[in-house]
Amino acid sequence: MSRPAHESAWHESTAASRIVPLCVAALLLAAVSVVIGFRAAGADGPTLVPQALAFLPWLLVPGAAGLGLAALARWRGGMVWAAVALALTVWFVRPYGPGTTGAHGPVVARLDVLTSNVEFGNATDALIRAVRSEGPDVVFVQECDLACADAFAARVPAASYPYRDVVRLDGSHGSAIFSRFPLRPAGRIDGTMAMPGAVAVVAGRDVRLQLAHPMPPVPGGVPLWRRELGRIRDLAAAVRDRPAVVAGDFNASQDHAAFRAVLDAGGLHDSARLAGSSRTYSWPADRATPLRAQIDHVLVSEEFSVHSARFLHLAATDHRALLVGLELHDGP
Repeated sequence: MSRPAHESAWHESTAASRIVPLCVAALLLAAVSVVIGFRAAGADGPTLVPQALAFLPWLLVPGAAGLGLAALARWRGGMVWAAVALALTVWFVRPYGPGTTGAHGPVVARLDVLTSNVEFGNATDALIRAVRSEGPDVVFVQECDLACADAFAARVPAASYPYRDVVRLDGSHGSAIFSRFPLRPAGRIDGTMAMPGAVAVVAGRDVRLQLAHPMPPVPGGVPLWRRELGRIRDLAAAVRDRPAVVAGDFNASQDHAAFRAVLDAGGLHDSARLAGSSRTYSWPADRATPLRAQIDHVLVSEEFSVHSARFLHLAATDHRALLVGLELHDGP
């Protein structure tokens, strides 16, 4: 027996109304699944995947939308797919790595470390004010152009930071390490932008200091970004089991496999994670956008414990500076 014409038309209309939300849900969930798949595989993938991984927590939005649309379309398979994608996203949003360094023994020194990307030197004045007010013991500066280097030489007394490793280059290529502790050269990591390194003598112990500033994973530049982070990873592996601080603008977050490899290779810990701020953003800081990530880090070895981490807003740069309070222990 055939259905009445009006009933057939209603069923056709209902089926058609389900097709659109089903298709949109499938597209959203496919996009989320690609990114989550690379995260689960421990790989950063080609262009667009690293950029998406930087904002991984925001995958919850299209994942939730996909779940709602699948429910609207009465697509049970899609609802299961969305639930799995959301569960995996929540799992990967958790802080990466242990919550403590495992440092023990008496504290032999306390030191504050500040890292700041001053964006082509534009935030030099703001950084100098922060250095004067906060008084960090070691300062890592990225994108310290010639004017920035000259400003520190003229306005930051040598008595405050008598030990300096300054790479005088213009634009984003210059970098510098300023220290209250004696420094001796330790070579540089080869990179498009300067990444100086030094050994500081802290309470009679050698502490390897390394500035990190690899190229960002812009479209077309992902292989270079991966190579330069790989060189930082190699340095971290080389100084494993020695006191070390690796700090700077890594152009990578905990959701990037290349950054996690740096942590794992050197047995390093992210100070912000240890201070309970693993998802506090550092970039971009100069515009209103919900899409933000923590790409500025201070990484420390097992000999250090972390008692504080603060992100400081500086005018005229798209990065927030990071100030961490560290304690150096007699044993790991």
